Amino acid sequence: MKHKSPVFSSALVTIREHPLLSAGLLFTIAGTTILGILPPLVLETLINRLTEGRTFSMFLVFSYFFLLTAAGLFDASKESLITVFGQKITRGLRHEMCAKLSRLPAAYFQKNEPGVTVSRFVNDVDTVEALFTSGIIGMAADLCKVISILAVIFVKSKGLGILMMLVTPLLYVLTRLFQKRMLSAQLVNRAAVGRANNHVPETIKNIRMIRSFHKEAFMEKKYGSYIQQSYHAVEKANFYDAVYSPIVITISSVLIAVMMIFAAKGGAMQAFFGMSAGTAVAVIAYVGKVFEPLESIGMEIQNIQSAVAGVYRINEFLREEERKMPPEDIELPKLRNIQNSYSARFGAPPGAGTNMPAAELDKVSFGYEREQEILHDVDLTVMPGENVTLIGRTGTGKSTIFKLLLGLYRPWSGRIRIFGMDADQIPDRQKRKLFGYVEQSFPVIPGTIADQITLKSPDISAEQIEKALKTAGLWESVNALEKGWDTPYKPGLFSQGQLQLLSIARAVAADPDILLLDEITANLDSVTENKVLAALQEASKRRTVISISHRLYQQAGGRRFRVDGKKGGWESEDMLN
Repeated sequence: MKHKSPVFSSALVTIREHPLLSAGLLFTIAGTTILGILPPLVLETLINRLTEGRTFSMFLVFSYFFLLTAAGLFDASKESLITVFGQKITRGLRHEMCAKLSRLPAAYFQKNEPGVTVSRFVNDVDTVEALFTSGIIGMAADLCKVISILAVIFVKSKGLGILMMLVTPLLYVLTRLFQKRMLSAQLVNRAAVGRANNHVPETIKNIRMIRSFHKEAFMEKKYGSYIQQSYHAVEKANFYDAVYSPIVITISSVLIAVMMIFAAKGGAMQAFFGMSAGTAVAVIAYVGKVFEPLESIGMEIQNIQSAVAGVYRINEFLREEERKMPPEDIELPKLRNIQNSYSARFGAPPGAGTNMPAAELDKVSFGYEREQEILHDVDLTVMPGENVTLIGRTGTGKSTIFKLLLGLYRPWSGRIRIFGMDADQIPDRQKRKLFGYVEQSFPVIPGTIADQITLKSPDISAEQIEKALKTAGLWESVNALEKGWDTPYKPGLFSQGQLQLLSIARAVAADPDILLLDEITANLDSVTENKVLAALQEASKRRTVISISHRLYQQAGGRRFRVDGKKGGWESEDMLN
């Protein structure tokens, strides 16, 4: 089934939810169209009376200026309502895209750089707003003006009306030609803008590596190529836009000249094109007015084509395959063995009294790309309360195992179970009660220190925040701040080591059963590393711990497993010695 246009859907929703806005928009468009054709008719009456030597009342003068003022007010109201209408549509569109974002599988983020996605949410959706504010609705209003003016011209001068009818199809063909050329250029520009937007954060993220390998010139050249692609595409679009308006103005001048030449001749031509002085003034005004909206349409075409290019990219995003969402009504106690959890927490030996593993990989094969398998027939069993360290060369699949345990990816074959349930079937809202994940870096969100810990989850209480800070060894440092954990977070508030401790507090805040630790002692000095390791040992008590860290293994003990996916799985380190 073909996916409905998101712009069309958002427009329909906006019309249904805001009937007064929609009615007001139609009313102002109709008012602008009608009031736009009345002032020249009043001017025609004034000129005719002057040329005939008759007097005219001041009422006609005031009527002329009143109609001009009213037309201006209606036009301003129309533009305001169009802007509001466009903003409401884009708000609904971004809301739909945000909802889609949460349903996308992790593979999407693996294949698409963050800058590309941000460009779709910001640049492409902004062009959709332009589609309404200075595009479709504006063009519809301009077309109404053109039709009404052509009707008046035909009544006043049949000859000029016929000329206008002949010229209009030619202008339509010209408009379509420019439309196609500008669409092609805008598509190229949008793609280049997306790549350029992604290049900057990618460069900042890898700046140390870039400097270490002296690749500054390469990255600069790469960014320059994206800018050049965008520049050439915009230049091409601007060329067509610049050429279109002079063509329209030239045709307008030629038509007026032809009308005057034929009107000046005698006989049938004068009867066909002839008119009074007042009518001539009015018709000239109408000819100028009919080409004014046509000239605007030329500018609106560029906005529409730019928006269409954005709509294509938004449609591609909304057609991305979604992950299979597990039922949200599954309660966490049904996902794990309560006896396991309690026996581990109250000091019983790991796995005592049960055969239910906390985490289990059963003949798992997986790769991010079909032709590049990372794990092959991997088997691993971790019992409740156990401390397991994954070791192996870079690229053998240690971090990939973490992603599979978190249910971010589905294995090609085999099964991954957490307390007996498939990892990818655990609802997102329940995962934080099961997993605490301590990353190498600390992703910051806007908000206070408490928000960094809770991730703005209403399920985490103040008591849990305090307990998490004490577990991580940050309670005294945070409590010493003037507003405590209500202090707004800003860069420089914590050292690198304190950020690692804050990451530990975030991981244990929801009191999870399983801790996943991803080489968190990397890039730390020895003093800071000892503090972090002490906090980890405290956080690991009465929990199942799976880590990627040699030093953590050395201090906390437990078992080590060597990851070598290409050889078919896992081996005990003791068996390799």
